[in-house]
Amino acid sequence: MPEERIEELLEQRDFKQLKLELEDMYPVDLAEIMEELTDKQVVLIFRLLPKEEAAETFSYMNAEMRQVLIDALTDSELQEVMEEMYIDDTVDVLEEMPANVVDRLLLVTDEETRKQINMLLQYPDDSAGSIMNVEYIALRKEMTVAEAILKIRQVGINKETIYTCYVTEKRKLIGSVDVKDLLTTGENKVIEEIMETNPLFVRTLDDKEDVANTIHKYGLIAIPVLDQEMCMVGIVTVDDAMIVLQDEATEDMSVMAGVVPNEESYFGTSVWKHARNRFPWLLFLMLSATITGLILGHFEAALAVMPILNTFIPMLTGTGGNCGSQSSTLIIRGLTVGEIEFKDIFRVLFKEIRVALLVGLCLSMVNGVRVIIMYGDPLLAFAIGLTMIATILLSKTVGCVLPLVAKKCGLDPAIMAAPLITTLVDTGTILVYFAIVTRIFHI
Repeated sequence: MPEERIEELLEQRDFKQLKLELEDMYPVDLAEIMEELTDKQVVLIFRLLPKEEAAETFSYMNAEMRQVLIDALTDSELQEVMEEMYIDDTVDVLEEMPANVVDRLLLVTDEETRKQINMLLQYPDDSAGSIMNVEYIALRKEMTVAEAILKIRQVGINKETIYTCYVTEKRKLIGSVDVKDLLTTGENKVIEEIMETNPLFVRTLDDKEDVANTIHKYGLIAIPVLDQEMCMVGIVTVDDAMIVLQDEATEDMSVMAGVVPNEESYFGTSVWKHARNRFPWLLFLMLSATITGLILGHFEAALAVMPILNTFIPMLTGTGGNCGSQSSTLIIRGLTVGEIEFKDIFRVLFKEIRVALLVGLCLSMVNGVRVIIMYGDPLLAFAIGLTMIATILLSKTVGCVLPLVAKKCGLDPAIMAAPLITTLVDTGTILVYFAIVTRIFHI
């Protein structure tokens, strides 16, 4: 149902029809539409939603809209929402709220839920423990299939996923079994006979991006999480893994563009914060450009003898920066999906050098023809072509090596992306350019 239809029903005060039509909407779509409505309309619509749909819609909202609802709802209404939300979604909400709001939300939850929330909040933000859900279905190995199915029917309504169940013994993970296997197996069979005895698992302190990549790699719906004592404490589901990968991709894009990562939406971030996030990299790039200026000043005599050399500097530095960015982007992608590791550095370097030679030769020939046509100087065309090849070799090498070195040192490879690589390549290009032309033209 489009936003216009909702506003029309609100103006007509036809709340009965509005409630009926809201029930047919997906919570994620409804959350997006509500972002365009007034605060009063948001509160009114939210109160028309059934409890389960309201809780799910709440989990998809941005922080500003959640704040509006929290301020408007009574404690009993908030309690209903919190009871319907899964623990991991509740933790995500609390992490974005100010301390006074967190206190109010915790007060309307029961003691057991509050204990689980506090446990999850203690894990580092980048760990598996911070995104796991403590609600999962645990079976015993001596259960029959019929008993297992009965348990799923009894407790499955409160679990985020029931498609994979976990077999535990004194909280130790000893196996897993899919619901498909339960439904296609004789009811008298024992779980121990059909369970997978070597399930994949992760630890609570494992990096959440690695966990998300594991789920993606093996096509899992969920993966169990074990603590340091090898006891099962929760699961990470595929939807949470997708959010992690999306957040990591957004963060990498921000860093590669020279912007401090920001979890808030574009319109939800103030102008001051936008400026503050962009300023550090811009300051670094501005100051680093001073080095290029100093190098150009050192070769001022050569430029005075051949002013035409100035006209090729933007082309050479631009080509070098673009080539370096291409290589770094491909390497960072390979590192992210696990296709490339640090041990592959020489294979990567060998491949990029061959690519650089091929690309450099093609570009230098095209540019050489242009220079001869425009300036009628074959020696100048040769000098620029040689510089072009050397620049591309340099930029491809820098672009592929720096992200790998960063990963090996435990840094984010995206830090070594466009802004930093462009700065290094610009400096290197100017040095190579004047080293070649001063020798060829003896200036």
